[in-house]
Amino acid sequence: MTESAPSPAPRVAVILLAGGRGTRAGFARPKQLEPLGGKPVLRWSLDALAAHPRVSGGALIAGDDVMAAALPLPEGWISASPGVERQQSVANGLAALVDWEDEALVLVHDAARPGVTAEVIDRLLAALDSAEAAIPTLPVPDTLVRQAGDEAGDVVDRGALARVQTPQAFRLGTLRLAHAAAAGETATDDAQLVRRLGVPVAAVAGDARLHKLTYAEDRAILEGLLEAKAMRRTAVGMGYDVHRLVAGKPLWIGGLEIEHSHGLEGHSDADVALHALTDAILGALGDGDIGTHFPPSDPEWRGAASWRFLDFAARRVEEAGGRIDHVDLTIIAEAPKIGPHRDRVRARIAEILSVRLERVSVKATTTERLGFTGRREGIAAQAIATLSLPEN
Repeated sequence: MTESAPSPAPRVAVILLAGGRGTRAGFARPKQLEPLGGKPVLRWSLDALAAHPRVSGGALIAGDDVMAAALPLPEGWISASPGVERQQSVANGLAALVDWEDEALVLVHDAARPGVTAEVIDRLLAALDSAEAAIPTLPVPDTLVRQAGDEAGDVVDRGALARVQTPQAFRLGTLRLAHAAAAGETATDDAQLVRRLGVPVAAVAGDARLHKLTYAEDRAILEGLLEAKAMRRTAVGMGYDVHRLVAGKPLWIGGLEIEHSHGLEGHSDADVALHALTDAILGALGDGDIGTHFPPSDPEWRGAASWRFLDFAARRVEEAGGRIDHVDLTIIAEAPKIGPHRDRVRARIAEILSVRLERVSVKATTTERLGFTGRREGIAAQAIATLSLPEN
């Protein structure tokens, strides 16, 4: 008697939710696009899920701005528009998986949890060998109390409580039934909808790295949790610039117009401080210099504000998945005195670079009346930029 061949393992799809705006985080962009450990938050989940050997496709639920950062999608993946609420976004994902059989398995994951690991996925899929649904959970380590206003009340027994994470895993047919039966009733996650059908939900061990990016401070927590997964290197660049002082022109230094009898001569506004900083950042990136990107032969940049050059360099760092750890600027001038303007210059540079003030150093010195700066013929500046970049 011959043994029958084992049944093939069911296919595994993913619904990756990236349609929220994340307003509680207070970022200038959707939180899924915030850089984290060398790449946008969204890419952490997308790359990890698509790379798992059991996953053969999925649906990314995102608006056009977030979707642009994810293209090209991995092989076997499609896109769908988000709904107003999370539950509608999942429903849109299910509709996008119309060609998938009910016997398939599906992982539903929030892109705001970038620390997806293969181990958690493996535990979830193993649980579906004998269950219809499974979720990752973590124990509650803190003491819990009931609270009314500013007053702490009775302690709540945490022994029977757990923190729920994503991805959550389901048999696709079961999740379809759960959403169809919801009939407009809302739930904060899909496991709740499945339990309303009377279907038990298995719990497997979660992972602290699945911490959710909700508030701005969560980004620092995630950087620490994911540091081992993000190999990085430190890059240092140096910039130097000099411009001649001429009568009858405004003087721009450090992004500010400073009252003086003379201004700096140049194709742009000739802000010697911002030019040196820009070159330092581009140098750390190995990305040419100001002249490479803004040639003085191009009339577009005649009289241009130099903060645009520095902003460009900062965005190049972001596009490379890096961050600016520190910039150090020295302005070399006999006159005007930079000291009275130092704090404002420092604040303006921090604003342009979108970094905290403590990451910006501004100093000034003279050459003791020696050389062209000592003769008040010009002003020079030198800068050093320290970047953290992903290791290729």
